Amino acid sequence: MGVVDQAFIQAQEHRPAKSFFTYAEGIPLIDLSSTDGLVSEIGNACKNWGFFQVVNHGVPLEKRQKLVDSSIKFFGLPLEEKRKIRRNEKQVLGYHDTEHTKNVRDWKEVFDFTAKEPYVLPASYEPHDEELVELNNVWPQDPPELKEASEEYVKEMEKLAFKLLELIALSLGLPANRFHSFFREQTTRVKLHHYPQCPAPELALGLGSHKDSGGLTILFQDEAGGLQVKSKSDGEWVAVKPIPDTYIVNVGEVIQVWSNEAYESVEHRVMVNSEKERYSIPYFFNPAHYTMVEPLEELTNEQNPPKYKAYNWGKFTTNRRLSNFMKRDVEDIQISQFKIY
Repeated sequence: MGVVDQAFIQAQEHRPAKSFFTYAEGIPLIDLSSTDGLVSEIGNACKNWGFFQVVNHGVPLEKRQKLVDSSIKFFGLPLEEKRKIRRNEKQVLGYHDTEHTKNVRDWKEVFDFTAKEPYVLPASYEPHDEELVELNNVWPQDPPELKEASEEYVKEMEKLAFKLLELIALSLGLPANRFHSFFREQTTRVKLHHYPQCPAPELALGLGSHKDSGGLTILFQDEAGGLQVKSKSDGEWVAVKPIPDTYIVNVGEVIQVWSNEAYESVEHRVMVNSEKERYSIPYFFNPAHYTMVEPLEELTNEQNPPKYKAYNWGKFTTNRRLSNFMKRDVEDIQISQFKIY
């Protein structure tokens, strides 16, 4: 067993088990170039799994590969170079290597940027504080192609995100553009992840167990894999096997609330190992900061009353942001705090 800093060590009940080697079977693989039954396929995947994989998604392979290659160059720089653009509590975009999930440090390093500038968020999570902050991306000097590769990539990803959002709306019996207004001034972010080799992969996680709090997450993971999801059927952790040129799509908690739990977000985590480093690129498609998230009126009635009170997305994510930078004495804010029981 290798030695890792105490900050990385998961509680006993959260430590990885041999189930990492068990690949999930039957995960929906949806061909987005198809027309027959596409909406029902999306709906079934969201309802029964909370996530799915897509192929023929329209994102040019060369655009993604350009970003992967430039991110590998960036993460290969000396630490002092990367830390020149280091994130902090106020400047939340840039490089970071001490991110926490549920108060345990993740075994990873991150470069974080927004898909839409400026990135507008509340200055604090206090309910009556109306001050906003506007942030812009911070780019490294080296590699010089990272900025262009990132900007080209997010243009393609936005097309895919809106297509998926429309299919999800249709699957709920809503107009295709029902969710569009929430994303006019979106707070979408992209993270370049590097998970180094870990001397004690049985103790640490690349990313701790969590659910995604936003709208949709569209994930590229390399051939080394690492993503695990918690099975809805038996609660066991199973790995998602990488399939070339596909994306993994996670239903976020915002859609869980909008759909009044017709669709639920799935708990997931990221493994590390002692032999391989790995890279991934999650695209977090999130609504505008002023969005009040609550069950849609069209999806609630007397027999199916709203299951959540309304909450402000900007305030929610600003509160969550603090736990990325430090270990806190309180648990992260959760949507369960807005649940109507």
